[in-house]
Amino acid sequence: MKVQTLIIGAGAAGMMCAAHAGPGVLVVDHARAAGEKIRISGGGRCNFTNLHTAADNFISQNRHFAKSALGRYTQWDFIALVDAHRIPWHEKTLGQLFCDTSAKDVIAMLRAEMVRARAELWLDTQLGEIGHDGTDFTVTLTRNGRDQAVTARNLVVASGGKSIPKMGATGLGYQIAARFGLPLVTPRPGLVPLTFSDERFKPLAGVAAPARVTAGGTGFDEALLFTHRGLSGPAVLQASSYWDEGDPISVNLTPGTDLLGALQGHRHSDPRKALTTILSLYLPARLVDYLAEGLTLTGTMADQSDARLATICAALADWQVTPSGSEGYRTAEVTLGGVDTDALSSQTMAAKAVPGLYFIGECVDVTGWLGGYNFQWAWSSGWAAGQAIRQGQGGS
Repeated sequence: MKVQTLIIGAGAAGMMCAAHAGPGVLVVDHARAAGEKIRISGGGRCNFTNLHTAADNFISQNRHFAKSALGRYTQWDFIALVDAHRIPWHEKTLGQLFCDTSAKDVIAMLRAEMVRARAELWLDTQLGEIGHDGTDFTVTLTRNGRDQAVTARNLVVASGGKSIPKMGATGLGYQIAARFGLPLVTPRPGLVPLTFSDERFKPLAGVAAPARVTAGGTGFDEALLFTHRGLSGPAVLQASSYWDEGDPISVNLTPGTDLLGALQGHRHSDPRKALTTILSLYLPARLVDYLAEGLTLTGTMADQSDARLATICAALADWQVTPSGSEGYRTAEVTLGGVDTDALSSQTMAAKAVPGLYFIGECVDVTGWLGGYNFQWAWSSGWAAGQAIRQGQGGS
């Protein structure tokens, strides 16, 4: 069987590419349904993009790489596509856009776009040997118990990263990159809860609070959640992508609050009340109780000097803790690292050294923040590769 373009992976990037790559497209995936990661995303509502998408919201060894694709197929372009398919949506917080009804609406939209483009989809299909005969890529596929030899002028790798292995993630894209000599930036879990081997936060499991969590010099103001094994919540997931093992993270438990001024006021208005009672007006009571011994939160408000209150406030604004690790790929929302962007064209997503070979989506060393950014990278990179294939640009 001969096709013009073989796309490996029927996820967000792969389906988007198939809709734009022109005639003769075959998409294959080992899963039984297309877009499984889309289906479970955003609590089943799919946080499909972010109004504030810009290259600064992405992590890569080359921070400029994503600019071209993101600039040529923007969040506004994808919103227009969603609107054209009459999918109702809403903004939740921080520019995050969700489907009103179901993430399945986005999958149905992408499938409809593939049908319109006459792209073929093979599910429950296993990938075997991959080679190149000097002209075309040669791939062995196993479908319905039978082997099928396929040749393709273009090969697009849209197989995702290693995150959420229960959804079938395998890191296949990295193996294909290695097969053709493309370098990798070491993959690791991103947007992932952080863990502490001593389970120090077990007594606080379930407690949530607004916080600013900083790792690697980059901080995020969102919710912090204590778990049996460590720290989670949007602020921690965001910071985890900037965290290096062995380094501490800084937690500001009073972001945007003049706690010192407030406590000085309470010292005058509530002098007989316990310090812990007053602090519980600004922090969860269980968290105050947990911190009481380490920060010596004793006495009444009348007992507290300005210097003592300043010390307490400083400690709450820069609480340093050192995670022992993370929850790993099991719960990571994305994979950091991947195919080194130095080996790819930022215009087309094509491998510079291997004509006709493309890498898109999560398997590339471009990782977005939490909040719809990674889906936008899938749409933009998939579109860029699809346009290049349709226009015959190859590795330009």
